[in-house]
Amino acid sequence: MTNRITKLFNIKYPIIQAGMIWNSGWKLASAASNSGILGLIGAGSMYPDVLREHIQKCKAATDKPFGVNVPMLYPNIQEIMDIIVEEDVKIVFTSAGNPKTWTKWLQDKGITVVHVVSSVKFALKSQEAGVDAIVAEGFEAGGHNGRDETTTLTLIPMVKEQLDIPLIAAGGISTGQAMLACMVLGADGVQVGSRFVASVESSAHQAFKQVVVDAKEGDTQLTLKELAPVRLIKNKFFNDIQELYKQSPTPEQLIELLGRARAKRGMFEGDLDDGELEIGQIAGLIHDVKPVAEIVKDMVAEFEEAKKIVTLL
Repeated sequence: MTNRITKLFNIKYPIIQAGMIWNSGWKLASAASNSGILGLIGAGSMYPDVLREHIQKCKAATDKPFGVNVPMLYPNIQEIMDIIVEEDVKIVFTSAGNPKTWTKWLQDKGITVVHVVSSVKFALKSQEAGVDAIVAEGFEAGGHNGRDETTTLTLIPMVKEQLDIPLIAAGGISTGQAMLACMVLGADGVQVGSRFVASVESSAHQAFKQVVVDAKEGDTQLTLKELAPVRLIKNKFFNDIQELYKQSPTPEQLIELLGRARAKRGMFEGDLDDGELEIGQIAGLIHDVKPVAEIVKDMVAEFEEAKKIVTLL
């Protein structure tokens, strides 16, 4: 399964394990990389010294390529980038910011840079900034999403039409069949998040993993669009948001309700009532918690089987 993405990252399969806050520590990233895909450490929920520790442990656990996902709104961004360089990480996925800010700085230090976008407009801006590849993420995805609410099925061919560099599809992908569909639409590979939340190696709390497994169609919804659109599982906190919306709240009131460390409470500490539970719509298709190696094996087998079926049509 060799293509532009496998060559770019020197991996066996064109699959990227998403760098998700509170879910993607060194155990998940190293297990993903050892399975033949690209593992990512999610720096968005880590203090700089914690990130350094995770990078060092990941290097000790795998001799395969891995990367770090960095939301560029991170308050200690310079320190984070310096640690990535000092620890000799060769792949960085950036998000939530202007790709021009860090792309050349990282590439000058021999680092491959990928930027995550939710629209054709920002895909083109990223290409102009010189990134090595793009992740185009549809709003089915968990966590923070684009304001335009463009679905993966629509977004991928529209971005492909405008883009020259390698394209990675994200949002609503947990099976080999979905992977094939995205590649038929023009993607060179896929980024998978929610399926890896429900893995043995994920750093998510066991209670959160079980909620993901138990989720059904319609159990997630995009909200808090006035701040930064985020897809959440419906729980007490989500219902509190909906009640506040009935009062036509100001952004300040929404911020006050959100408070601090809400995502940590939900996903990492397992507060299923008052925590923020970020997961994609595809949770309705996730029915068990498996080791990463099994998830990857299943996806690849499903992909190959789907290709045979398509060939017969």
